[in-house]
Amino acid sequence: MNKDLTLVIMAAGMGSRFGGLKQIEPIDENGNFIIDYSVYDAVEAGFNKIVFIIKEENYEIFKKTIGSRVEPHVNVEYAFQKNDNIPEGYNVPKNRTKPFGTGHALYCAKDYVNEKFAIISADDFFGKDSFKQVADFMNNNDDFCVVGYKIGETLSDTGAVKRGVCMEKDGYLSGIIESSVEQQDNMVRCTPLNGSEEYDVTLDHPVSMLMFGLTPIIFKELEIELQKFFEKNKDDLETCEF
Repeated sequence: MNKDLTLVIMAAGMGSRFGGLKQIEPIDENGNFIIDYSVYDAVEAGFNKIVFIIKEENYEIFKKTIGSRVEPHVNVEYAFQKNDNIPEGYNVPKNRTKPFGTGHALYCAKDYVNEKFAIISADDFFGKDSFKQVADFMNNNDDFCVVGYKIGETLSDTGAVKRGVCMEKDGYLSGIIESSVEQQDNMVRCTPLNGSEEYDVTLDHPVSMLMFGLTPIIFKELEIELQKFFEKNKDDLETCEF
């Protein structure tokens, strides 16, 4: 029997290259958004609550365009990514407007998630089987997981793309290297975004498309890591990201 499962959808980012909120741009002839596909596939896989992480100033338009069509079918809550939602004892510079990053976005959902959950980005298409696999794993395990895609199936015909290349040790995820990737013959050349040495992987090597299965214990870890982050970057809180 399926247990309670929540899907957390990170939708706080404005699509700067796209020129607006691409999460509310129709992608088919019926006016559906990418988020509609994700929510539908998640509910079909057994998820029974959706938590949207959004900017507070986007709440009304987001609820009107997306929330209103999702709420009749599944329990929905909204978490706001706000720069003042940080561990006690720390302050944010008044001129800091840029969000603190993906890790902080998830931290802002801590009061809305008390069960096992999956987390995805709002503007990517993951496919029905991905939601089924992460739901099956979370229903039968207490560990974290990452859904991996074969890198060769995520490449673009128009040039290099950025992917999180998964590193594995003894069947467990040991690291994710954010890299610019591009096919060269029957291999994929990966250029790490941190400036480290380039490397090659096979076309079936797994990459993360930002779909994880997690448990609420992650919020305690995020609290600890955020405290370390603020201590380390106390002189650079205007631009750093968590």
